[in-house]
Amino acid sequence: MIGATQGMKKKSQVETKKRGGFLKVLLLALLASGALLWLWAEVFYNVGSNIVAVAVRDSKDMLQVRSRKGVWRKVASLTPGDMSQALIQRHSEPGLTWSTLKVSRPAGTLGNLAQKILGGEVHVIVIAPEYFEFMTSFKPKFAVTTAAERLKSDKLAFAITANFRDPAGKPLGYVWHEGKYLNSAFKEWSGCFFVKAGRPYFGPKSLLDDVPGPIEEATQGYPAVMKNHSVFSYIDQKPDQFFDGTKITYRSLAGMRRDGTIVFVLSGDGGVMNISEAAELARKLDVAHATLLDGGRALQYSLMTEDGSWHFTALNTQLNFKHRWLEAQRSPVYIGVRRRAPQIITLPQ
Repeated sequence: MIGATQGMKKKSQVETKKRGGFLKVLLLALLASGALLWLWAEVFYNVGSNIVAVAVRDSKDMLQVRSRKGVWRKVASLTPGDMSQALIQRHSEPGLTWSTLKVSRPAGTLGNLAQKILGGEVHVIVIAPEYFEFMTSFKPKFAVTTAAERLKSDKLAFAITANFRDPAGKPLGYVWHEGKYLNSAFKEWSGCFFVKAGRPYFGPKSLLDDVPGPIEEATQGYPAVMKNHSVFSYIDQKPDQFFDGTKITYRSLAGMRRDGTIVFVLSGDGGVMNISEAAELARKLDVAHATLLDGGRALQYSLMTEDGSWHFTALNTQLNFKHRWLEAQRSPVYIGVRRRAPQIITLPQ
């Protein structure tokens, strides 16, 4: 009797161990599946960044920038010196610097937790036209494409979404390339990118008249943000079909300093902004004229460094989903930047 009881106990212990082993395997399998699912969503949908974007989108508080000492300062209270110290350099080469700002905003318990775990950043890319040439970049017939494709196809150093597109995928606004007018203007658009005499310009469309000479490259931007260091008041006005200046979302600002240096202020992972915040960051970076480029889910840009290419996409650019929240975000026109060919000097014989 005692032997039978002991046998039953041993059998029960073995079964318990088996169940425990099965549960461990099941738990490990679930964790592995979850990790793979997260990795998939991160690669194709930038899910970590978009969790932060959703968590902070209703915040009424201003964006803050972290100094190198770890102090958070509101964008409006930053000085140019604060900005300089807050920039974290990621890459530098002659004529081009890529830096990052660590950003955050008070956004309630869930928003603060998301930012603490996943973080937020804004990228600043500064380009000297003496070293680089600017152009529009696109496929034949304005077929939709990606920044990564433009970077590779046109052998660019930098590529970014240019103007808005209509639901069919065609560009909204004029497009010039190599001196040819290829797409008609959209009258309401107030900003522009253009090249005259080999020099790039970003800002309000009035710059087109201020700068003499024929247009070589150009696209429209929307909206223009500032001229002569003064931010336009309409950026906080009532939203319309294409524009909501107070919305916290992915932003892309392109501007220029008085010496012609080009400055891009770009949302990175979790670094969503309203237009006033993007404009204020640009002002603190000594930008004189600026316009917004396409943003929101469509924002994407690619940069080539000596370590290889680096890409940011706000959402999916590769998978063809029909659902409007998950559809591929591809655009017809990009602004491309390519390093100028070295000048060949012929010495007298």
